[in-house]
Amino acid sequence: MSERKVLNKYYPPDFDPAKIPKLKLPKDRQYVVRLMAPFNMRCKTCGEYIYKGKKFNARKETVQNEAYLGLPIFRFYIKCTRCLAEITFKTDPENTDYTMEHGATRNFQAEKLLEEEEKRMQKEREEEELNNPMKVLENRTKDSKLEMEVLENLQELKELNQRQANVDFEAMLKQYKELEEEQRRKEQEEDEQEMKAMLEQAQNRRLLDDSDSEEEAAKPRPNPAAPTKPTDILQEDPQPQSKKPRTESWERSVGKLSTKAQLAGLVALRKQKPHPALDNGMESRGSTASTGSLPAAAAAATSSLGLLGAYSDSEDSTSD
Repeated sequence: MSERKVLNKYYPPDFDPAKIPKLKLPKDRQYVVRLMAPFNMRCKTCGEYIYKGKKFNARKETVQNEAYLGLPIFRFYIKCTRCLAEITFKTDPENTDYTMEHGATRNFQAEKLLEEEEKRMQKEREEEELNNPMKVLENRTKDSKLEMEVLENLQELKELNQRQANVDFEAMLKQYKELEEEQRRKEQEEDEQEMKAMLEQAQNRRLLDDSDSEEEAAKPRPNPAAPTKPTDILQEDPQPQSKKPRTESWERSVGKLSTKAQLAGLVALRKQKPHPALDNGMESRGSTASTGSLPAAAAAATSSLGLLGAYSDSEDSTSD
């Protein structure tokens, strides 16, 4: 099965690539590339800090009339993130670095300067030792002496640290274990005290409950008193409690007329005046008549009270 996407092209037999016209572009043409800031810098216009690694859409061009061992040098144009001022820097293949050109200053350049100074001194030393063997011997003795001094100083520092910080790890572990055991013992004692307090409180509650139950059992229960006589039932109030306020109000207004002593107080006996003609002959007869009138008056009073009681009962029945 043939491929659907044909990658090859047809070249006729008379094809001559030299006849193809070449595209003439300027040598200082610019391309838009995506790059990151190669070092920390600060804008000269607004003072904005631009840290290393920040991404930019930059314009790249080839620097004319500058090269290092046949390697071209490129220039990059970026804009400040705050004031949009133009900043330019270019490559430095000799030092494998970048150099700042315009628009900003490079920060944290002290380390780079120190490295450059060390490289320069090393280069000068190699040049001196190349033609002077005595200089080589002097440099070696200086290096050995410096190394011995460094080792002595390091040994002194170690002894000083051991003298000041003499740490016994076994004693520290033992002390830690003792503290841990003491803390555990205190916790156990506190737990036991709490348990004892809770048990005492529960026992006190149980004793109080038992005493209350015994007191309730010891109290005499009110038993309904049985009537001793059959006639006591008749003396009880047959009316319900709802009728009591009405009877009490009736008694307050009219009075209670149920006892014989009160009835006797209501009855007043009238003394009969004897006739003057019969003073002598009828004295004995009058006395007997007067004594006989007492039971008659009492009978009349009881009959009137019976009528009053019947009247009150009829009123209660009508109100019900």
